[in-house]
Amino acid sequence: MLSIDPNVAKASVFHSYLVGAVAPRPIAFASTVDIHGNPNLSPFSFFNIFSAKPPIAVFSPSRSGRTGATKNTYDNLKEVPEVVINVVNFDLVQQASLSSTEFPKGVNEFTKTGLTPVSSLLIKPFRVQESPVQLECRVKQIIELGSSGGAGNLVICEILMMHINEDVLDADKNIDLHKLDLVGRMGGNFYCRASGNAVFEVEKPLAKIGIGVDGIPEKIRFSKVLSGNNLGQLGNVEKLPEMVEINEFKKTALADIFQKFGSDRGLLEHHLHVRAKEFLDGGSVMEGWKTLLALNVL
Repeated sequence: MLSIDPNVAKASVFHSYLVGAVAPRPIAFASTVDIHGNPNLSPFSFFNIFSAKPPIAVFSPSRSGRTGATKNTYDNLKEVPEVVINVVNFDLVQQASLSSTEFPKGVNEFTKTGLTPVSSLLIKPFRVQESPVQLECRVKQIIELGSSGGAGNLVICEILMMHINEDVLDADKNIDLHKLDLVGRMGGNFYCRASGNAVFEVEKPLAKIGIGVDGIPEKIRFSKVLSGNNLGQLGNVEKLPEMVEINEFKKTALADIFQKFGSDRGLLEHHLHVRAKEFLDGGSVMEGWKTLLALNVL
């Protein structure tokens, strides 16, 4: 285990490890204006939402790691405490990256990136037309975390208005994650794409209380085949299947395994665990349980 003390490690080295480990991170494509109305546009991956009522987003335009200077975004927010946070999807990621160039203050990144400014309804900064979701925000507070290079400045924003391109909605007017096609920031030059096979579902244990991993029989809990994720799935059920269900499942879905390995209990148990893992990895949790408990109805 490599242990790194941030007080000893070089800041740039620790930053590299930090952004590589805490990832992927959503991107706040922040549009601001200075006191003269000059627009600025820049992406920040130190970003997330922290409240729904009031709706609060927080992002951090950190100081330059090389010079310690503050970002134009930060300077603008001190003059005009308003910002549009535009989400970044795959179609937009290259232009968003281009906008992170350290252009001199006053340079219009909308012009440099070829993106289209659209007037906001409630605040002065422009929205990015090409972004599928745009959040008009008023800055509530800026918390300065330090004065050295790499120090963050937490910008706490209240979302006043949300705009969603209807092209990314499904028939029920909910956001379709695959149509939205967001990207997340990784370490170095790497990003990830939050659509297609990269998106998977984990059932939330909110409406029920599962048995927990400690409620799983030891023979199953210490399986050499099942993963920690599989154990988490098994522990999220409220109760185990009934013996009648298990027996019926054994006669139909598991007949081939019992016929082939029934004379060797060790091999039978191993192959049942392998089959159970296939069910669990495919999201069929109760089928996985029935498979794992089938030895009990021999």
